[in-house]
Formats: sequence, structure tokens, C-alpha cells
Amino acid sequence: MEMNCFNHRVFLLTLLLPIVVILVEGQGTRVGFYSTSCPKVESIVSSTVQSHFKSDPTIAPGLLRMHFHDCFVQGCDGSILIDGPNAEKTAPPNQLLRGYEVIDDAKTQLESVCPGVVSCADILALAARDSVVLTSGASWAVPTGRRDGTVSQSSDANNLPGFRDTVDVQKQKFADKGLNTQDLVTLVGGHTIGTAACQFFSYRLYNFTSTGADPSINPAFVSQLQALCPQNGDGSRRIGLDNGSANKFDTSFFSNLRDGKGILESDQRLWTDNSTKTFVQRFLGVRGLLGLTFNVEFGKSMVKMSNIGVKTGTAGEIRKVCSKVN
Repeated sequence: MEMNCFNHRVFLLTLLLPIVVILVEGQGTRVGFYSTSCPKVESIVSSTVQSHFKSDPTIAPGLLRMHFHDCFVQGCDGSILIDGPNAEKTAPPNQLLRGYEVIDDAKTQLESVCPGVVSCADILALAARDSVVLTSGASWAVPTGRRDGTVSQSSDANNLPGFRDTVDVQKQKFADKGLNTQDLVTLVGGHTIGTAACQFFSYRLYNFTSTGADPSINPAFVSQLQALCPQNGDGSRRIGLDNGSANKFDTSFFSNLRDGKGILESDQRLWTDNSTKTFVQRFLGVRGLLGLTFNVEFGKSMVKMSNIGVKTGTAGEIRKVCSKVN
């Protein structure tokens, strides 16, 4: 009886094992996808990003933000890279994105070594990781195997997370992509590098309420920001999103939220809303709470985000030029 039961279990396991494998592979991406078809892909992308970073360090936050904006519209399929009068890159939230030339450069090099093999979507995912590493963040293994989308419409970018969004709206937009509240706080923490133009936050400094500035901003910080972004001044002037540490990938962004020095209204709200504040506190190592290591969690959340709506198998295509559909 026991032997028969054992054989039955083995038979069931034999039936189920292929299903498990199919489910895992069915997610579409995996670390080392190009290990035989284009083994130098990661080193080529990394050296390309590094080369551009040396001459312009602001390229790092640019590439990280571009990957984020790509994944939140049509999934992580490189559709943000496509040119056209009504393409995604022409939508208002995307008009200030930068770093396209880095992706084009890497693609040109890869096409000479492995023609028609590596997708633009994967190049962008790898470049985003390399950008974090170049700004003193920790590395993580990037699953690859995405294929490139063929549709890019500016109207699809209307639901990107915005700088005026409440925490509830932010949580819903992330939940719609399969990301939870911890992922939200972690990924917004990417604002530890990069800048924002005055036009996206100066409204918080003047006549925000009947008595003046946004009360969630540290009063001493208001005067600093007003000096940098005077009323009716140059709205395109850029200010570091992480006051005092805009070029280094670290946790000081969260310290600034705690101190009322968040630049964007949507960022500062992560401290004023209890559902997100607890994650900010955990990244800061507040006593009495289970700590979180930002570098570790950022990599995990980036992997989750980079798998949003990926096209694999026979879906999509491998573009020859990242800005043009084949």
C-alpha cells in the first residue's frame, strides 16, 4: 500500500513538474537570457553607460526615470524610445526625459556584435541598473528576454504617476501594475538622484494656502527654495530632488522627507500619510520598527517593475533601430 502511494506521488510529481517549469518560464524573462546568443551584452551596455556618464553624470537619473516611464505605459517594451509625432515620448510627462542617445549608442554596438538579438527594452532595463551602480547604489541581477513593442501613443502616457498625486492615487497606479505600497515607497526613493524643474513644484512655495507656502515644507527650507525658484522666475531651472545629495544613490532622500524637505508634493506626501510613512521610517532605521535596507529592496522592486507587461516569445519584435519600428 505504501509503495503504491509512493508511486502515485511520483506519478503526480512527474505530471506537475512540467507545469511548474512552464509557469516559471512563462514569466518570460530570466537572468542570463543572452548568455549564449550575445554573451557580452551586459558589459557592452555597462561600458556605454559609463562612457556617457563620465561626460554627463545627469544621464544616470535620466535613464532610471526613462525605464520607469517605459514600464508604466504598455509595459517594459521600449515603446518610450520610438519616434513619431504622437509617440509616447511626446506626452507632457515624457518631454523632459533624456538619455536616448545612450540607448542608441549601446544598440549600435550590439547590432555589430549580435545583430537582431538584443531588444531595446532589455538595453534600457540594463542601463537603468548600471546608472544606479554608477551613482554608488548596489547592483542587482536584471532578468532579460523582453521583446520590443510596436505601439507608442502619447495618449497612453496620461496615467503615469504625477507630481500632484495623493498617496491613494499613487498606490492605485502602482497596484494597477502589480506593485504594492512598499514597492511604491522604494521606487519613488529613486528620486535620491536627479533633479526637478521649478515649474513642477514652485506652486507649493507661493499662495499654496491663504497664509502662504505648503505647510508640509520645512519653513526654513521654503525660503531656500524661493531663492532658487523665484515667483514668475525661470520655470525650467532644475533643483536636486534629494537636497544635499542629488548625485549619490543613498537614503538621504528619505531623511529629507522626514525633515519636510521633499521637493515634489507627491514625494513629501509619503511622509504625511501613515500607510507610506512606516516604510520611510523603516528605511531610516527608526527604532522599534523592522528595518529595511534600501539598496537591497530597490533591486527587488526594480525587478518586479521591470517585468510589468513584458512581451516575450513571439510577441513584439527585436528592433534594428530603437527609435523605429521594423
